[in-house]
Amino acid sequence: MDIDRRDFVKGAAVAGAAAAMMGVAGCAPAGQGSSSSAVAQANATSGGTATNAASSASSSSSASATPASMTSTIKTTNSTPGGSKVYYTDDISAAGLLAVYKALGFSPTGKVAVKLHMGEEGNANYLDPGLLRQLVEEVRGTFVDTTVLYGKRSTPTGYYEVAADHGFGYAPVDILDETGGMKLPVVGGSRLTEAELGAKYADYQSWVSVAHFKGHGMAGFGGTFKNLAIGLATVPQKRIVHGPSFDTGAVFLERVVDVAKAVFDDLKGRMACVNVINNLSLDCDCDSSAGAPVMADIGVLASLDPVALDRASLDQIYLSDDPGKDSVISRIESHDGAHLLDYAESLGLGSQTYELVAV
Repeated sequence: MDIDRRDFVKGAAVAGAAAAMMGVAGCAPAGQGSSSSAVAQANATSGGTATNAASSASSSSSASATPASMTSTIKTTNSTPGGSKVYYTDDISAAGLLAVYKALGFSPTGKVAVKLHMGEEGNANYLDPGLLRQLVEEVRGTFVDTTVLYGKRSTPTGYYEVAADHGFGYAPVDILDETGGMKLPVVGGSRLTEAELGAKYADYQSWVSVAHFKGHGMAGFGGTFKNLAIGLATVPQKRIVHGPSFDTGAVFLERVVDVAKAVFDDLKGRMACVNVINNLSLDCDCDSSAGAPVMADIGVLASLDPVALDRASLDQIYLSDDPGKDSVISRIESHDGAHLLDYAESLGLGSQTYELVAV
């Protein structure tokens, strides 16, 4: 039985109600092809072509146009020479994203998965498919994600339709849990001992994570770790991570990191990570009624260190000159979002000390 999105986030809604009343609304891993069903794949391929033609022309924004006045500049205040390299540009375009990816010097082999969130039906903040086009063509990649507990994306067929409707049909699309799940051990985690991912995770040898960095109703913020943990997990694993009461704070964040640790341990350097910091809503792309962006677009960052990448992205929110950042910061701190990075660093997944390198 489908779970309504409003029920799914009820824990976060209750925990954040007071904040809302005060103005707080609502990696070092390329192939083509998909092992999804022929019918669903054909739908995703043919249905998105026309949509993408329009979105490609405006690839400097996501599906919801951000006013031209909402621009910003990357701040290097917290950059530390010798730290993990994080490459950046304020050029939020297909060319800009490809440039920061290439700066990583990452050399994918085999079949490449490009992991991203292709947007909930009704959401307008997800990444513009045109923004990804040059990258996915460069690595000959396949867009991948998994189903969820609610709405149209709760079935593979429904998600293929959403991906097509949102303009991602110019490349192969693969819903990883279409054929079930597979388990990886979580070594050293404090909350989980294993993580169940979509079974077709095993079909890919190299990975590129492209995360839309923004607020989140349960984690405070969503970036690389959310993209790879919740985004790769099967529905049963998603239920475990969220907990029966839709936990927020340390318990939820540490479960997210534990799943991500299983992935990074398994890939052993076959993952490259990119964060696009634009359309900064307080809500996840999984929310069909997400609020509009509340602050200026910032830029595109990339790293082989996922902790450094999410930390540098988070710092850009705090360092921004845009007054709208106060709402995003309130959302982050209301759920102790930065604890995710402290915990991930403690598990050896990367460093919060980073050096920003302009592209």
